[in-house]
Amino acid sequence: MANDHVAIDGPTSSGKTTNAQLLAAQSGHLYLDTGAMYRSVAYLALKNGVDLDNEAGLVAMLRHHTIAIVPDASTTAGYRVNIDGRYTGERLFDPDVAAAVSTVAARPAIRTELVERQRAIAAQGPVVMAGRDIGTVVLPDARFKFFLTASLDERARRRHAEFQARGIDVSLDEVRAQLAERDRLDSTRAISPLRAAADAVTIDSTDMKPAEVVARMRAVMEAARA
Repeated sequence: MANDHVAIDGPTSSGKTTNAQLLAAQSGHLYLDTGAMYRSVAYLALKNGVDLDNEAGLVAMLRHHTIAIVPDASTTAGYRVNIDGRYTGERLFDPDVAAAVSTVAARPAIRTELVERQRAIAAQGPVVMAGRDIGTVVLPDARFKFFLTASLDERARRRHAEFQARGIDVSLDEVRAQLAERDRLDSTRAISPLRAAADAVTIDSTDMKPAEVVARMRAVMEAARA
């Protein structure tokens, strides 16, 4: 059905991407990581020398580019981000892009532009959408809503392992500090702050494997459909 959408929200490295991909594959839904869209804007701003505080400049820049997210199991993230039809590689996950994302994501006009694009994708059919404001703003009428969380230490360990796998030399303490700051910025921003929707099911993934998290989600969904 058209509104068989699944909204998955949560902080960085809480397991949103991995679990959303698994759930989408098992349910036959389209998968969309909205965080990748915000990383794309940050990447474009850095690449084009657009000041992160120049909201009008960021919007003007964004409107000249297309952003597409394509499933690809051969990549570290499990998907490819194509900007203007060209693959960005792993560049979106570099520390400088990660450090710029919160600033970009806090710009109301950028959020408005990307939310419109995200809703247009959802209008094409059932989607599993992961982000930070899906259940509260992007798809408030989604049939299923989940909020994933995990301890800061566990999330730092996960992100540090990702960086190591990609050959990026950054300390665990540095990663932990960056995540803590991202949490603070995302949770306190005036526009679409990170929070669980009132009707979302919260799952703490700290000690859970992805298969266990997805099984829990599917159980919730099946119970609602019964």
